[in-house]
Amino acid sequence: MRLRKESDDMHEDEIILIAKVSDALAHPIRIKIFRFIMNCNAERITVCNKDVVENFDYSQGTISQHIKKLVQADLVQVKRKDSFSIYYVNIGVLGKYLDAVKKFE
Repeated sequence: MRLRKESDDMHEDEIILIAKVSDALAHPIRIKIFRFIMNCNAERITVCNKDVVENFDYSQGTISQHIKKLVQADLVQVKRKDSFSIYYVNIGVLGKYLDAVKKFE
């Protein structure tokens, strides 16, 4: 089957963004962690690794690996404060991702 080539309104960087963010959100616990951080940020509650570990029934190492995947996708940013890593959701990347996904319509 041959597909007609139509004008593609998606840019390469949007395709890469969709792949990267979709991969990061492909695991249910990462979605839950992302939402937890986002909700805490919305309420102006500081979130560090200890807070995430306390709210989920996973080991600290497992949580760290999932957060690392979210950070690699730029969905979560990490800021160092003393000896703590504070997590913030990157709403800008989430918005770009949602805009790019809408182009699938």
